[in-house]
Amino acid sequence: MADEISIYDFETKETKTITDNPAQDIIPMWYGDNIYFLSDRDENQRMNLFVYNLTSGETRKLTNYTDFDVKFPSLGKNAIVYENAGYIYKFDLASETSTKVDVQFAEDFAVSRPFVKDVSKSISNYEIAPDGNRGLFGARGEVFTVPAKEGITRNLTESSGVHERNSKWSPDGKYIAYISDKSGEDEIYIISQDGSGEEIQLTTNGEPYKWQLSWSPDSKKILFSDRELKLYYVDIDSKNVTQVAEGEVGRGFFGSWSPDSKWIAYSLPEHRKMNRIFIYSVDEKKSYPVTEGWYNSGSPVFSEDGKYLYFVSQRDFSPTYSWTEWNHAYQDMSGIYLITLASDTKSPFEPKNDEVEVKEDDEKSDDKESDSKDESKEVKIDFDGIEKRTVKIPVSPSNYFNLTSVGDKIYYMRNGSSDSKSILLVYDLEKEKETELGNISGYEVSADGEKMLVGSNGSYYIVDLPSGKLDLSDKLDLSELEMYLNRHEEWEQIFNQVARAVRDFFYVENMHGLNWAANVKKYEQLLEHVNHRLDLTYVMGEMVGELNVGHSYVGGGDYEKPDRIKTGLLGAQVELDESGYYRITKILDGANWDKSLRSPLQEIGVNVNEGDYIIAINGKPVTEMKNLFAELTGKAGDQVVLSVNDEPSKNGAKDVTVVPIDDESELYYYNWVKDNIEKVNEATDGKVGYVHIPDMGAGGLNEFVKRYYPQLSKEGLIVDVRGNGGGNVSPMIIERLRREAIMMDNVRHNKPSPDPGGLVVGPKVMLIDEFSASDGDIVSHRFKKHELGLIIGKRSWGGTVGIWGSLPYVDGGTTMVPEAGLFDLNGKDWLIEGHGVEPDIYVDNDPAKEWEGIDQQLSRAIEEIQKLIKEFPLELPEKAPEGPVKVN
Repeated sequence: MADEISIYDFETKETKTITDNPAQDIIPMWYGDNIYFLSDRDENQRMNLFVYNLTSGETRKLTNYTDFDVKFPSLGKNAIVYENAGYIYKFDLASETSTKVDVQFAEDFAVSRPFVKDVSKSISNYEIAPDGNRGLFGARGEVFTVPAKEGITRNLTESSGVHERNSKWSPDGKYIAYISDKSGEDEIYIISQDGSGEEIQLTTNGEPYKWQLSWSPDSKKILFSDRELKLYYVDIDSKNVTQVAEGEVGRGFFGSWSPDSKWIAYSLPEHRKMNRIFIYSVDEKKSYPVTEGWYNSGSPVFSEDGKYLYFVSQRDFSPTYSWTEWNHAYQDMSGIYLITLASDTKSPFEPKNDEVEVKEDDEKSDDKESDSKDESKEVKIDFDGIEKRTVKIPVSPSNYFNLTSVGDKIYYMRNGSSDSKSILLVYDLEKEKETELGNISGYEVSADGEKMLVGSNGSYYIVDLPSGKLDLSDKLDLSELEMYLNRHEEWEQIFNQVARAVRDFFYVENMHGLNWAANVKKYEQLLEHVNHRLDLTYVMGEMVGELNVGHSYVGGGDYEKPDRIKTGLLGAQVELDESGYYRITKILDGANWDKSLRSPLQEIGVNVNEGDYIIAINGKPVTEMKNLFAELTGKAGDQVVLSVNDEPSKNGAKDVTVVPIDDESELYYYNWVKDNIEKVNEATDGKVGYVHIPDMGAGGLNEFVKRYYPQLSKEGLIVDVRGNGGGNVSPMIIERLRREAIMMDNVRHNKPSPDPGGLVVGPKVMLIDEFSASDGDIVSHRFKKHELGLIIGKRSWGGTVGIWGSLPYVDGGTTMVPEAGLFDLNGKDWLIEGHGVEPDIYVDNDPAKEWEGIDQQLSRAIEEIQKLIKEFPLELPEKAPEGPVKVN
């Protein structure tokens, strides 16, 4: 979307656009008869410096950079200073030539020096040794083991410049596996659990990104998934990689091993279908479906004895009905189920009948026990009719995950709609009893089934396998979870991981025509000059920005941040009077029953009016203050005594106690919407409704619900999505706006109502602007596509390639890669991205008039909706016909 530069004439009150073209024209700087600005209008699409002469109307290009943009221009008396490729240049206005400025920094770069770093608060994953004697932790890209009670903490990898992740202990205790980018790509490695010997690289197939690891119980194979939606296992001796399955949607999927290491259970993500569970035979290299396609099923795990397959499935249907309209939502749909794998295996819930046991002699008994133990290692599966051998474990419908089988017990986590925190529970099949063990964040069970590692509130504990309430009294000592951190090595690793993430996850393979490898190489040369995490973020942001796409965000990371001290705000506008006191010029309206919309000066008992003067704060005269708000620094949420008077004098002043707020933005928004509603009501005699939707998330949905339903009786509706920050609820909004009345409901002594309900029957218009972004773009596209009415304003932002969240980075930074683009139903054209949605009627708010309180876009919307109401008047019957006669 192009940015243009315009000039406003205060005498004629007219606006003149001086750069009308598809390029980005930004940062105008006025000097004499010339306006200098940046533009990407040349063939290289690089930002260069241009000048426009007001007298001749001529535009000329002044710099000619082809690799990096001109950035941050600043105009002085005779020159413009700017940055290019990290260097500072001075552009002389008279000679129109640039000279590189030699800059020397007297800086020792202390923030980028290597040092010993405590990483105990940067744990990304945890595991437990097979015998429970040690914990395994991934932290800041390193792999550590920690003793359960006494001993040394081991850093097995010690590599600032490498990201090791998803570490897992082999069931035999010998190895620890992890994914590492040591080679420049994500590969799977193993290392001896005590750190002795060299690490062994198991895979060599390079890209793409690899996911969660799972050891086979015999410690001979490792299961993993990748970004191409393929599930594999690798043999640690031969290093052969075997593909198990390939999904159709999502990012990846995982599986689990049978106790004899011959079967793999996984939930397959299929396109526009419910996820089904399959079991793969390692011997046959073949998969078999074991659940129906009518219900989502996932998280499959084999029972420890190999008799059952446990899984989670959404098979409970108990709708919650909306209070705003007759509509439904489903929550807590999941339960825990089991399948008997062999056709002759009995259900653990079959009817029981106590019988007398007749004992055999000891020798035969021992043989039987031995035979039984040997047989238990072999998993027998009869696939014929297996879907019908599904049994529900009697637990309440909720949200379940992280299932683990130990003997006759199954451990699992629950976090349903009624749970404030995640809960660990165990179900005993023998006793047919569920027991709640405690609120924790996660757990892992040792391979021998004797111990459990529990994570809770940032601490970790190794406990005996619990049957009752958890006793979390002895924390693991993580004080030695330290690494020697070389920031420059770490920054290089982060840079390369971001480059790979964009390569592997970007929504189209052609990278918008950009040679991505060459682009990475170009920005890689700047790494040696990075001496702060924000420098790195800036370089990576520039690199990703070359893709010309929205939602490509780079941020976060580990660096010192100053404390943010919140200033107390009064929900009012004040001005310094010539008397030295502050006069209250405006008090923002609030809804003081809502904490987020509390206006301090409108609280009950605070009798302060517009026009009053603030004389003192906490007894200190404001005439002795340099700034009113300096005195309110750190006072947000605290009681403050204001001395106020209706005249600028301390004589007759009264004291009132107020509690300042720390943010007035919600109040200003509330007042802006309220003013718009009043403008629409006044201009249309109350016939037209007005709804503003600030974003397409929960907040925007709340605003829609609060404003839409009270105005259903209006004859028309203005839907305002200007400044909409995006989200994902546009389908819900449009579904309501698309509703059409097809009949009337009649109830005796009631006025007839249109059916379906929850609709504004009359015409609608939508307001958009250049800040209608993401799902704010999409909602206007949907509005236009469904021909719901006119769209008025300016072309929307044009960024609709969606994001699914960041991959993990060693220092907690984030990179959002645009992963989901939109194209038309003909399969020919990409939609919205890079252009936005065009309005049917173009209206640009004049800044001067907007300052005066005149909203030209809203005024035009009012004008157009009134025309539509006249053209399409509301024609609903006001009363029912005569009652039918059905009895002669």
